[in-house]
Amino acid sequence: MERWRGRVALVTGASVGIGATIAVELVRLGMKVMGCARDIGKIQKLAAECQSAGHPGVLVPFKCDLSKEEEILAMFAAIKEQHKGVDVCINNAGLAHPDLLLNGKTSGWKNMMDVNVLALSICTREAYQSMKERNVDDGHIININSMCGHRVVPKAVLHFYTATKYAVTALTEGLRQELRAENSHIRATCISPGLVETEFAFRLYSNSPDKASGAYSAYKPLEAIDVANAVTYVLSAPAHVQIGDVQMQGTEQA
Repeated sequence: MERWRGRVALVTGASVGIGATIAVELVRLGMKVMGCARDIGKIQKLAAECQSAGHPGVLVPFKCDLSKEEEILAMFAAIKEQHKGVDVCINNAGLAHPDLLLNGKTSGWKNMMDVNVLALSICTREAYQSMKERNVDDGHIININSMCGHRVVPKAVLHFYTATKYAVTALTEGLRQELRAENSHIRATCISPGLVETEFAFRLYSNSPDKASGAYSAYKPLEAIDVANAVTYVLSAPAHVQIGDVQMQGTEQA
């Protein structure tokens, strides 16, 4: 990770869970991390904790509603003005609504598409353009995907979410192909965790806390730091190594 010290990473959805853990870990390793979320207060608290801990990097909070393209573009403009641009883009933000295919709300479907697919694509485009205009040819775009991007589980509340994650799988491979066609050495990777012990299940089952708790009972789930470690692993890979997808999951409890 030494070559990334002092360089700029964008982490979306950095206020809680996996995104917050990734952001803090990159700051600990010396990067300038632009952390964005709608709840900027939580990122400000994380930034203060990083500073108090004496981490060599810095966490810069950005308030951004990723469902609104104009806010994403404004964020990238501010990053350009204040920090020149983005060298690493980690598309972590994602959400799920329990809207079934048979009777779900269109608003829930649209929100999942806006954040999980369109925001990821907009951030990817803007990050690539930022790298290209500064002749950064060793950048990295990392999409936090899901095992739901590789299999359809028999849980109706996850079916539309699963479709958005299959899109992330396709978008990451498509990005890799387009970068190769441009003779670019910018790398594209997706990291696909299974169940991770975060607020995800409690948000999905917000009307049924027992279901949320039960989601973690059958398996020993991954922890957010496991995903953060996967991020630093792919960032640490030698320049000639292209890691396309890291699939990971917890172990079944006895």
